[in-house]
Amino acid sequence: MSKDNVQKMKEMIENTRERIESSRNYMEDNDVSGEQKVRMQEKNERREEAIERWQEEIEEEVQG
Repeated sequence: MSKDNVQKMKEMIENTRERIESSRNYMEDNDVSGEQKVRMQEKNERREEAIERWQEEIEEEVQG
């Protein structure tokens, strides 16, 4: 993986963190139904998992 790819992954992580925060704020500020809230929370969990994978890839690249 090149330095450019590492930088792109870091940007993806930051963008995904922003989406998670935006989603949480939306749920707090709006009357989100139970089912919709569960779907949004599950999506945020998948986003968190993706961030973890990307961080591992970056770490492997830096160590490798």
